Amino acid sequence: MKYTTLPGTDVKVSKICLGSMTWGEQNTEEEGHAQLNYAYDKGVNFIDTAELYSVPSKPETQGSTERIIGTWLQKPEIKRENVVIASKIAGPAEFTKHIRKGEFTKSEIKDAIHKSLNRLQTDYIDLYQLHWPERSTNFFGQRGYVHNENDPWIDNFQEVLQALGDFVKEGKIRHIGLSNETPYGLSRYIEESRKGATKVMTVQNPYNLLNRKDEIGLTEIMYREEVGHLPYSPLGFGMLTGKYLEEMPANARVTLFPNYNRYHNENSYKATRLYNEIAKKHGVSLTQMALAFVNQQTFVTSNIIGATSVKQLTENIGSIDLVLSDEIINEINEVHNLIPNPAP
Repeated sequence: MKYTTLPGTDVKVSKICLGSMTWGEQNTEEEGHAQLNYAYDKGVNFIDTAELYSVPSKPETQGSTERIIGTWLQKPEIKRENVVIASKIAGPAEFTKHIRKGEFTKSEIKDAIHKSLNRLQTDYIDLYQLHWPERSTNFFGQRGYVHNENDPWIDNFQEVLQALGDFVKEGKIRHIGLSNETPYGLSRYIEESRKGATKVMTVQNPYNLLNRKDEIGLTEIMYREEVGHLPYSPLGFGMLTGKYLEEMPANARVTLFPNYNRYHNENSYKATRLYNEIAKKHGVSLTQMALAFVNQQTFVTSNIIGATSVKQLTENIGSIDLVLSDEIINEINEVHNLIPNPAP
């Protein structure tokens, strides 16, 4: 395994982070523990979860993923100080009303943190993230920003950072991050940190061969302000494994949950077939090529991979040992220039 640190901290993290959102829905506790054990044995020390998980979001399974991680952390062979746990507070949305109102007030942040700590059976969370903004903006597959004159959100960047900073001081969380955030949001949080507020250390956004939109504006801010990128969906909900190119396989995520189809448009299929040809030409799997591309981006702190089986996990973690040549990178970029960001 390869390691780095969360920017601006001394927190050592593996370049591969284990995503967990299927545990409690597509995966049982036993299967979740098997994935955790395998990843941990391979040197993965970074685990990402959220109060929302498992997915799709529903009251019956909300928090189940954190509970599965919590029981694993109690195993005698696992040392809590050797594991970096990232979790998230859900923002306001129709599909989160069963959790709470969803605003990032201090009382709601306190409620979320304490419930996550209880489910995780730990005293602290290493990286605590805002799962998506409170304000109306373009995330979750929205290509462009369309202003909503009726958006009830008011500028509260300072108040949110103050609340999070208080929990950092209490030791409940160590560092803070964002998720599904835009250049505007990150820049505003950075601006508030210049005034003394707790600094945002990471942004967790979708990033893969079919969605490189963060390169347009967000990554410049991240480089210049020393903020790390934590890409999620590096395989585009499985599209970049190639398994959807011929048929809809049984028990795959998009087969089970058809609304998770943002990577299944015509141009995504076209681009994926071209990427698949590159992988075949160079004798590597499409899965590992797609993951290795993300691993090699210099703005990436840790690549959040997910799997529903140890077999899938084995291939995904193995991508850390694949280094793509300049020739492969150039061929990938030729496809990207031809069909840029088909699935933002």
